[in-house]
Amino acid sequence: MSAGTYTPRPGAAPLPRMIAAQTALETRMLLRNGEQLLLTVIIPTLLLVLFSAVDIVDTGSGASVDFLAPGILALAVMSTAFTGQAIATGFERRYGVLKRLGASPLPRWALMTAKTLSVLVTEVLQIVLLTAIAFALGWSPQGNPLAVLLLLVLGTAAFSGLGLLMAGTLKAEATLAAANLVFLLLLVGGGVIVPLDKFPDAVQSVLGLLPISALSEGLRDVLQYGASLPWAQAGILAVWAVLGLGAAAKFFRWE
Repeated sequence: MSAGTYTPRPGAAPLPRMIAAQTALETRMLLRNGEQLLLTVIIPTLLLVLFSAVDIVDTGSGASVDFLAPGILALAVMSTAFTGQAIATGFERRYGVLKRLGASPLPRWALMTAKTLSVLVTEVLQIVLLTAIAFALGWSPQGNPLAVLLLLVLGTAAFSGLGLLMAGTLKAEATLAAANLVFLLLLVGGGVIVPLDKFPDAVQSVLGLLPISALSEGLRDVLQYGASLPWAQAGILAVWAVLGLGAAAKFFRWE
């Protein structure tokens, strides 16, 4: 045995390993949270099954699931990237978790990277589950998968920025109330279940600029109608992503 076998080697782990470990921790915490599972898995699944099986809302010609599945996928992205992330980060900020993590060897930007990667991992699980259920209900999607992927990434960036902005500027209780209220309002008025053309013309133009409307309508254009890439919806999501992430980076408070 050499003299230096058990010599301590103080110092931080390599940055990629720290980010991977924090991502795994964030993902486990999210999946173990009952309220988060309700938002990210149970509610989207119930809405997809219920409105596909029961003719409650007039979704136009064709099978209801062909209209509903893209909107439910958009809802899943919003529930994870916006609602879930805002609430979890808001309470971490309140309890001083973010402040302590910010003082650790893990850089603050790397912590936010880990949170974003955790959101992406959760979204992949959501999409796989919801897609399997939609197929079981008779869904027949079409269109370019790369266009779908681009819309999902832009939607995730947009909702993540807005969620982090809310969590980093409001008190935890206010974030909890506001995030859930926004979730309900956008569920009703974001083209997820009720088609936007059911609203008055003056309201349609405003609702169409919302990120949930852009994501749900963009996914529907590709998956239901076979469009190559809905540039208008992609542009709206890109603008929301730049504004949300930029504002979150500028105004986010760690304590």
